[in-house]
Amino acid sequence: MKNINTFSSIPRDKAYYIVGFADGEGSFNTSFRVRSDYLLGWKITPVFNISQKERTILALIKHYLKCGTIRFRNDGVWAYQVENRAALQSIIIPFFKKFRFLSEKKKKDFQRFQNILEILDHHPSTTYNDLERIVVLLDEIESKSARKYTNQEILQRAKDFWEKNSEKIEKLNSSQKI
Repeated sequence: MKNINTFSSIPRDKAYYIVGFADGEGSFNTSFRVRSDYLLGWKITPVFNISQKERTILALIKHYLKCGTIRFRNDGVWAYQVENRAALQSIIIPFFKKFRFLSEKKKKDFQRFQNILEILDHHPSTTYNDLERIVVLLDEIESKSARKYTNQEILQRAKDFWEKNSEKIEKLNSSQKI
């Protein structure tokens, strides 16, 4: 993934427009998808998202940030999303570190999101303790939409998989230190 650490190609007025728009309409979240082929039973996907009725604004944001996808949702709203971890780490995080949010809520959500990415990137396979920490951080991120799975469901499934796969996870993590 191309690292855009200076963002010099983005006009300052557009950069601050993007930050202001994301401050009001954006969210940092993490999705959980049931996956029996994953060692903890979950595919964990951090996501930066902006939803809007107007596609044009989202296309402008995607053009300047040079990552992500735009899709039309069933509820009649367009969504710009960045799920790719490399793009999150090399573009989204540095962009919002350089052009900072003004609202305290978004600043805190952004910090928690960075912490989630750090946990997921700490070693090759997520441990049960990692997942517990992620769930706690997610509870602190205010979301407008309810999550599909409760914390109890997420943790119980992960615990069941951890009991079966903990040795494999620990071995994988110790042999492939990041």
